Amino acid sequence: MAMHGDKREQVVAWVLDRIATGELGGGDRLVTQEIANATQVSLTPVREALAELAGIGLVDLLPNRGAVIHRFSNREISGICRVRKSLECEAIRWAVTRIPSESLRQLDDLLSKLEARVKAGAKPIKQARVADTKLHELIRNHCGNPFLERELQRLSRLFRSLRDASWVQASEEPDCDRLREEVAEHREIVKELLNRDSRKARAAMAKHIRASVQYWLKTARNEPSRSFSTDA
Repeated sequence: MAMHGDKREQVVAWVLDRIATGELGGGDRLVTQEIANATQVSLTPVREALAELAGIGLVDLLPNRGAVIHRFSNREISGICRVRKSLECEAIRWAVTRIPSESLRQLDDLLSKLEARVKAGAKPIKQARVADTKLHELIRNHCGNPFLERELQRLSRLFRSLRDASWVQASEEPDCDRLREEVAEHREIVKELLNRDSRKARAAMAKHIRASVQYWLKTARNEPSRSFSTDA
């Protein structure tokens, strides 16, 4: 039997998965009863999951309207990325001598294969998402600072949701320019981590986040206005 916390996480994962696939976007309503039916849990873990997502800024709990997916403004996206750059570059400072070389080499091998597929015209969005998550988790999990690690863990869902929303758009575009750039940026970070060069690794991460925010802002500008609701 699933524990109560597991049911809450099940609902959180359900919402995040639909953001990742583009089924839910900014302004879309989240109806507790329908989510409970879809995830086969009671209303209590649904409400707790929505409160948890509201705590990191992904959901707005509005009087007389209920829960809606937050629609991020350009200013908010820029602010989130400034916070992300500060935290992740600091994590690299601590993690650069701690991440096992073998883990970095395995990740670089994965990125190399992704790079070859993208150059051949493929759009391996899911695999690129896995590689992106793995890189940021390696840095977070080896930073050696439990407070920094917890804060990055808490905000990782917010970062990934913005990433996933932008990659939904990338998958619909005729070219793979941003995906190609993303893989190259990741490889540069991994290279400097393998070299144990803290300064260059932090510079590569800062460059990567600056490029990401520009693409996230482009996605926000192009996001269609939708009247989608989970109401019947």
